[in-house]
Amino acid sequence: MKFNRILLSATLIVVALVVQVSVLARLQLPGAVPDLVLLTVVALALVHGPVTGSLVGFSAGLLADLAPPADHAAGRYALVLCVVGYLVGLVRPENGRFTSAVGPMAAVVGAAVGSTLLYAGVGALVGDTAARHVGLGSLLFTAVIYDLLLAPFTVPLIMALARRAENDPVADATGSGGTDVSSGWLSSGTGLRIGTQRGGLRVKSARARATRAGRIKGVKRL
Repeated sequence: MKFNRILLSATLIVVALVVQVSVLARLQLPGAVPDLVLLTVVALALVHGPVTGSLVGFSAGLLADLAPPADHAAGRYALVLCVVGYLVGLVRPENGRFTSAVGPMAAVVGAAVGSTLLYAGVGALVGDTAARHVGLGSLLFTAVIYDLLLAPFTVPLIMALARRAENDPVADATGSGGTDVSSGWLSSGTGLRIGTQRGGLRVKSARARATRAGRIKGVKRL
């Protein structure tokens, strides 16, 4: 992982965790809690792929396990987000860019469902039956709804920041098959065509001068 990628990922995870603990966890919404940390992992995995997604997921989950008021064993959420980050990274397109919002939103739904089921499954293995008392169906439904409502305001922004953290995002985009607005504008409208028009005007003016010189010489000969 590049240094700028590590720095940005760490900053985004810390900010997401602070907002998660200090704001979202205190809303006292029915069912689950909007998971900003999960959305951050999903967005970074969609940009950087499965390896970075798993590393970011493990780090974010471990911080969430240690941050108060955590009431579960350390490493439980780290395992969940590590698996989720890896699986979400597998659906990343080859060029790293989605043509519509359907792909990222589907990844958010899958991550919300998968993280809830995996967290409840790991809890059942260690004797935590809290999900049974709350109701697994209610947790799944509310987790998907809350994350879908929060995703349009967070996932695109995080993905854009992750792409800009690379050394040359424009070169990476054009080299990997992406469409760059500036390059399309130049090729379709102004720069190249203006250059061609200028060249044509120069040729025309040269021909006009030559024709004019020939006429003058012909007049002198007469």
